[in-house]
Amino acid sequence: MSKGIALSVTASVLFAVMYYYTSLLTPLSGVEIFGWRMLLTVPCMTVFMVVSGEWKHVVGLLKRLVAQPKLAAGLIASSALVGVQLWLFMWAPLNGYSLDVSLGYFLLPLTMVLTGRIAYGERLSYLQKIAVFFACLGVVNEVYQVGGFSWATLLVAIGYPTYFVLRKRLATDNLGGLWLDMTLTLPVALWFVQSGEQGFGVFDQYPWLSLLIPMLGVISASALVVYIIASRLLPFSLFGLLSYVEPVLLLGVALLLGESIKGGEWLTYIPIWMAVLVLMFEGFKHMVRQRRP
Repeated sequence: MSKGIALSVTASVLFAVMYYYTSLLTPLSGVEIFGWRMLLTVPCMTVFMVVSGEWKHVVGLLKRLVAQPKLAAGLIASSALVGVQLWLFMWAPLNGYSLDVSLGYFLLPLTMVLTGRIAYGERLSYLQKIAVFFACLGVVNEVYQVGGFSWATLLVAIGYPTYFVLRKRLATDNLGGLWLDMTLTLPVALWFVQSGEQGFGVFDQYPWLSLLIPMLGVISASALVVYIIASRLLPFSLFGLLSYVEPVLLLGVALLLGESIKGGEWLTYIPIWMAVLVLMFEGFKHMVRQRRP
């Protein structure tokens, strides 16, 4: 379990790096960045899977698809669910929805815990219950500050648990399933890039982007691969609670970009940080237990 916790935290760090990295890709819009991210992530993931031996999952999934054509509907739905989330992550900060998406990520671990309890009958440890309590305090204050839930908030808080449950039901909760989800988004991603204001001529107008854009694909692929591996190694509820690490890191990125925390918002972030500390302590305990002879 300690390996799963370490991988989950690493994925959160990589997502935060990518969140900041988008600020370096001016003058691309959020939609164009999403398109480039998809076009570059899939090749990087393909190389990783071939080298690591994970490509067998793609082959097995394609064989299942041939034998069970009805599986296509589920795969399309799975691809759409993750594609919308990846688009929102790139689009929201540049279109005035960063606060709504942030609230969605604060709510996500709670909805993941609820999903794990209802769908899989998982029970929380004593420390996890304490973390949930602190997290609830922060979420309640955030709801009070914002005044309600927007469509972007609900999309994150409900969309991700739905995606993970669907993957488990389809038996595609492996890197092969994620690769196929990403691959099915490529036509949309290509259209976003081609129809954007910059288009594929962006490298002629802004030569430095020929270095920065490919790096976006490397960061994105690494983050997603580590994230999905962590989801397979951890219980659903603990995996959901560790998702609190990402919004805390995104807050740090926002501060680096010049944003500031308002007075009333400290009552949101302090309980969230306390919840993360509790989870880190639990992870440390698991590591100590596993290292004992």
